[in-house]
Amino acid sequence: PAALYTLGAPQVGPAIAIVGTRSCTSYGLRCAFSLGADLAAAGVHVISGLALGIDAAAHQGALSVDGAGPIGVVGSGLDVVYPKRNQRLWTSVAERGWLLSETPPGVGPAPWRFPARNRLIAGLSDLVVVIESHGSGGSLLTVDEAQLRDVDVAAVPGPIGSAASVGTNRLIRD
Repeated sequence: PAALYTLGAPQVGPAIAIVGTRSCTSYGLRCAFSLGADLAAAGVHVISGLALGIDAAAHQGALSVDGAGPIGVVGSGLDVVYPKRNQRLWTSVAERGWLLSETPPGVGPAPWRFPARNRLIAGLSDLVVVIESHGSGGSLLTVDEAQLRDVDVAAVPGPIGSAASVGTNRLIRD
């Protein structure tokens, strides 16, 4: 990016992105929280976009243990919390980890900013893990960005009848 705005302390060390759908199931929430906690406890920084659903659960898991600080990459200025209900999570990530954006302060979210944010998530990661993805969406855009950068991708299998697992199950199949 031409510019990068940050809050918190730079986090150095292994980093794994956990991404997925905002409209996830309770299974997806449990998987994201558990994986986020296990990775952070093992000294791995959890990267995500601080969106609702899988992203938030992964960061909540990382924050629930005494471990590596989480990294949040957002699609708005660092002073414009989006979504607003994640205010406490943003604050916690900035206090215990690192919050990043290429969007200047005062600038709100816009639909095109999220795919741009996803390239940063992929670029900062040693591995991208997808937990619940519909047939299309932001998490699969992150997969595309990871593949462009030779970053490995993994997916958590989901129930075969679940719409929230169509994308992840297809990643595994492919």
